[in-house]
Amino acid sequence: MLKNVVLAGTAALVVASAAVAQAPLRVAGNFSQNQKHVGIESAFFAELGALSGVDLAVNYNPMDVVGVQAQDAFRMLRSGIFDVMSVQIGMASRDDPFFEGIDLIGVSTNMEDLREAVDAYRAAFDARLQEKFNAKVLTLWPFGPQVFFCNAPIETLADLEGLRIRSFTPSMSAMIEHFGATPVTLQFSEVYPALQRGVVSCGVTSPTSANTGNWPEVTTHLLPLAVSGSVQGHLMNLDAWNRFSPEEQAALTETFAAMEDQMWGLAINATGDAISCSTGGECTEHKPFSMELVEITAEDQAAIAEVAETVVLPIWRDTCNAVDPNCTTIWNETVGAARGLTIE
Repeated sequence: MLKNVVLAGTAALVVASAAVAQAPLRVAGNFSQNQKHVGIESAFFAELGALSGVDLAVNYNPMDVVGVQAQDAFRMLRSGIFDVMSVQIGMASRDDPFFEGIDLIGVSTNMEDLREAVDAYRAAFDARLQEKFNAKVLTLWPFGPQVFFCNAPIETLADLEGLRIRSFTPSMSAMIEHFGATPVTLQFSEVYPALQRGVVSCGVTSPTSANTGNWPEVTTHLLPLAVSGSVQGHLMNLDAWNRFSPEEQAALTETFAAMEDQMWGLAINATGDAISCSTGGECTEHKPFSMELVEITAEDQAAIAEVAETVVLPIWRDTCNAVDPNCTTIWNETVGAARGLTIE
């Protein structure tokens, strides 16, 4: 009798363990309007088991399809509502300003500089994410240069004064206020109708995201002055991560790194075509539109560098150090060292 009970109990444990292993990963991906990014994501997660050699299934949906607000991502990961989330770091950093340090406005305005900054901050970012939100980094990558799409005539940054401009990070809002405009915090899915109805006059995003999201239908002027890269990450709940063996974790890490490279490639290689298509130029990979392309001035480039050092970094320092007095030291040793900047 005892032997039968033991055998039955063992069988139950085996069945329970199998059920855990076979439970699909619940994945909240990017906004569906970001068609090129979602295309990469959806193909990747559909093949994740085969690509990694790990026995798993995935339930993938874009975040707007499942009703996720971008700013809630860290808390949703910590609670385990989703196993993996594609997280817009700047929006989610409202829960902890430390994370925005990876991509502050004006610090890394081209993709080469940004990649150095991201790599420098990655370990500190991951350690804090594990400690505070029970999640770990799988990828970190940018949407691309963050530039201005406006439905009002603009020639320079000075023309932003008095306008309402979509923002999605605290440091972006500080920049917008510095130039005399009013920041309006909107997630990506909300921007098109806001531009269409005149709720905002401009939005800041990457050329690829704007084009695939049809922003040129409701804007007239494109100022391709990059202010940041809009870093995104695929992050996994630690409880879900720890269900995998060390060998499986290593395989998943390698597989996600390959997708990260794809996303960086999109940010670097698609920008030129997206700008050209949006402004009536030669067009191969994006939708054709006829916006006016505004020439970048040396004065505007200098103004972005100045606002980073005199406005953005001091505000971030004070906000982040109030949460953790080590913020400035960590940033100076990582991103600051990579970019040749020091927060005093």
